Amino acid sequence: MSLSAQFLDELRARTLLSALVGKTVKLTKAGREFKGCCPFHNENTPSFYVNDDKAFYHCFGCSAHGDAIRWMTDQRGLPFMDAVKELAQAAGMELPAMDPRAAQKAEAAKGLYEAMDDAAVWFTEQLMGIAGGEARAVLEKRGIKAETAQAFGMGFSPDSRGKLKAQLKGYGDSLLVEAGLLIKVDEKEPYDRFRGRLMIPIRDPRGRVIAFGGRVIGDGEPKYLNSPDTPLFDKGRTLYNLDKAAAASRKAGRVIVVEGYMDVIALAQAGFGEAVAPLGTALTEAQLERLWRLSDVPILCFDGDSAGQKAALRAAHRALPMLAPGRSLAFATLPPGQDPDDLVRAKGPAAFEAVLAETQPLVERLWASELAAGPLGTPEERAGLKQRLNELAQAIADPSVKHEYLSDFRRRFDAHFAPPPRVWNAPRPANTQKGGKWRPAPPAGGDHPQAQGVKASGIDPVLAKAVLAGLIRHPAEIARHVEVLGSLRFAGGALGRLFEAVVDVAIEDQALDSERLRTILANSGFDQMATDLLRADATPYSFTQKMAAPGRASADLGEAISILVARPEVDGALADATAALAMRFSEEAFERQVALVKEQQALEARLANLCQANEDARTLDTEGS
Repeated sequence: MSLSAQFLDELRARTLLSALVGKTVKLTKAGREFKGCCPFHNENTPSFYVNDDKAFYHCFGCSAHGDAIRWMTDQRGLPFMDAVKELAQAAGMELPAMDPRAAQKAEAAKGLYEAMDDAAVWFTEQLMGIAGGEARAVLEKRGIKAETAQAFGMGFSPDSRGKLKAQLKGYGDSLLVEAGLLIKVDEKEPYDRFRGRLMIPIRDPRGRVIAFGGRVIGDGEPKYLNSPDTPLFDKGRTLYNLDKAAAASRKAGRVIVVEGYMDVIALAQAGFGEAVAPLGTALTEAQLERLWRLSDVPILCFDGDSAGQKAALRAAHRALPMLAPGRSLAFATLPPGQDPDDLVRAKGPAAFEAVLAETQPLVERLWASELAAGPLGTPEERAGLKQRLNELAQAIADPSVKHEYLSDFRRRFDAHFAPPPRVWNAPRPANTQKGGKWRPAPPAGGDHPQAQGVKASGIDPVLAKAVLAGLIRHPAEIARHVEVLGSLRFAGGALGRLFEAVVDVAIEDQALDSERLRTILANSGFDQMATDLLRADATPYSFTQKMAAPGRASADLGEAISILVARPEVDGALADATAALAMRFSEEAFERQVALVKEQQALEARLANLCQANEDARTLDTEGS
């Protein structure tokens, strides 16, 4: 099928966007527009606007933007063609004609959809009837309420080889075999696939039944039986509950991946509507792509047993080649031997929310797995660990993400195997943080220690100039670090004034590019200063170079800002600790001084790594050319 630009423009023109969005978002009139709370991120004050005249929506909080088709793909999670079809049907528009073979295939699929829908209705009737008493008892035992079972279309297949076949005889045996509802062996008469099972319909993103999962009632094998792959159903590309979870995940700001249907259903009943599950197979690349449409960092919460954790690690390895800046996985670890269904039934939603609050980043899961893979007592064994970590990072296709993983693994390796500091046998005081390591506070406003640190000891002017050059070259990065950069206006002098000017200008115009920013700065008297900062030989970092890869420049700039803001606080705290130790020696004061010295050295090492990484990249570019 070919969709012309004219057809798509007409489709957008015929779709009243406020009515479409208003089906799921509460909108109120605001002049010529409508406003409401954004469905793509959590907010209390409305920053999401819909403009019918211009036929687009925009959120000033998270920058979500699009038209009616984009709304259907991003908020509803539909594939592009399904979104167009649904909008066209609502607008009364005929889609462009398909070729004869495609039309024949679509007609056949229509019959399959109808058969699957009729089967789902019949299974539900059986669950509610006399024959479904035992299946209802199973649901009651598992704590599944009647309204939950109804919402998910659960049903029951009687223990019979021909009842469903007789009920759907009007479709013919061949179509029912093709739909996966009947089994045909050799020349024997086809018979019902699902017998004596609790039935769970599997739906596509549009909510159409495309397959079934059947859980055995009582004892028997297999415990779960899925439909086979059919013209409607590809288990490697389908996620259970995606049709319901798509909208829920936008509101929750996350998507949770669990192992089975019953986990999804139990979580939905407990208030976690954003859960999905693969269908009896390891998480595939196609399923990962589906998940990343919903969330940049899906949360994998597989069972707490050995098999569940191995499945999570397989997913981690499979995701590596597909990582991109901002796109990753996180892992929630359940108590040993428990699954999400067990946890919410035993301890309620708060216990599961607590598990989600302690997610582990992908890099941490990979590091922990390789660290526990074998002994590390000899140089050869440690070299083996280093090689395995390098191979994991090399599997990542995106160069900037690969660079970050190599750097992160190197820092972890060096820190883990570094010799312990000499502390003259001083025991760790009971009130020192676990591990004896001082940690800097997170960034905040003018009354926060980080801002106070900037006021007291000032920022590194060389690094500050490099960061300013990076922000001028990449204004889009300012919004990502605006809270942190706010503390730097306390630096004083020309640098502090330029930081404040750059941030203020970028906040007023979030679509600002580098040339426009330089023009505005020039009009404010910062022309010469900006020109000096942007000299090619001024600083040795990727983000100050004009031809640097955007992904790598973004990552390196974030690291530099983190170091720039942390150093004054660490330096100030170290000066205080040293002064306190000089006035009165105590084990606690000494331990704090040692921890702060290590933190100061770690910041210096991170900065040196940034310079070295840029030099290595320049060398590679020179050799490649």
